[in-house]
Amino acid sequence: MSADTTAPLSKVDSAVAGLSTSPPKEGKKTHRRTSSSTTGIHNINDLEKEKTPIEIAIETQKLNWKLNTSPALLDDKDTLKKFLVTPPVKRIDLHFPLGLHVTARNMKGVTIDDALHVIYKHFKKRADDEFDNPILAGFEWDPEESWTSLIVHQKKEGAPVSTKKSKKEKKLADE
Repeated sequence: MSADTTAPLSKVDSAVAGLSTSPPKEGKKTHRRTSSSTTGIHNINDLEKEKTPIEIAIETQKLNWKLNTSPALLDDKDTLKKFLVTPPVKRIDLHFPLGLHVTARNMKGVTIDDALHVIYKHFKKRADDEFDNPILAGFEWDPEESWTSLIVHQKKEGAPVSTKKSKKEKKLADE
């Protein structure tokens, strides 16, 4: 062996250099956010245990939304931002009369938009003629059937869309 291998190392070992010998500080705690970082948003199962009644946003009945069209095409964007139920929940199951179950989730509270998107995701590839009732009529909460889910109601036709006619068109229609 050569003399170079027995000599002490002159380079600084990065694994040892810079370490302090003092113990870690006791007073400083690291805080990790919980999944429920938004206050006022409930777990649906907790509401069931507490027997807290749920109210559904009435605006869902007025949407006249086709299940196989994107909710982004709806005109009323403010309605889509509203919570689906009060008190707001992180997730809720949506049950269709024929047995389909989908779950809408949002850690900041399930909105009408969240519910419509999860329904649309399931029906987007279906043609109009595959539906008996293609229009969303609204949701129903029946605590005796299931506290943690809503029943989805559908209807054949939406409300007639009012179109504004110009004065010229009205005059021609009257003649």
